[in-house]
Amino acid sequence: MGKKKQSASTPATAALDAAGISYVAHSYAHSDSAESYGAEAAEQLGVSGDRVFKTLMVSTGANAAEDLAVAVVPVAAMLDLKAVGAALGKKRAQMADKAAAQRRSGYVLGGISPFGQRQHATTVIDCSAQQFQTVFISGGRRGFSLEIAPEDAAAATSALWAPITS
Repeated sequence: MGKKKQSASTPATAALDAAGISYVAHSYAHSDSAESYGAEAAEQLGVSGDRVFKTLMVSTGANAAEDLAVAVVPVAAMLDLKAVGAALGKKRAQMADKAAAQRRSGYVLGGISPFGQRQHATTVIDCSAQQFQTVFISGGRRGFSLEIAPEDAAAATSALWAPITS
């Protein structure tokens, strides 16, 4: 994989650059009428939904706005909230409030990246990513994805690997 294309700078690309992690940036035309940001990314990039990963924020505790974690799963799958909770050592998890997710990550919905978030959050990546040489993960804005080796994505976020889809 090439080092990187300097087509756009986001906190995600800045964090990866600072860590010396290789990626390839891919921009595509985002439509405001898209019903699913992940499905749109897979279609626009011409890549299987098993290889394009969405970044979801989950709440794992009593303080729904503060006890947040990141789940990275294929766009072709559904996040298993019980499985991600177990991976994080919690009894349960629920989807984070949208406003809290945006505030905590520093990104807008549809552009949340696990890299370069405003505040660190524990990250869990679905272990299915390990079957690919590279995967596509949001680069920090709608219409912008980063192609990255799964091991590098995990290293950049200090992620846990777990089966977190249903």
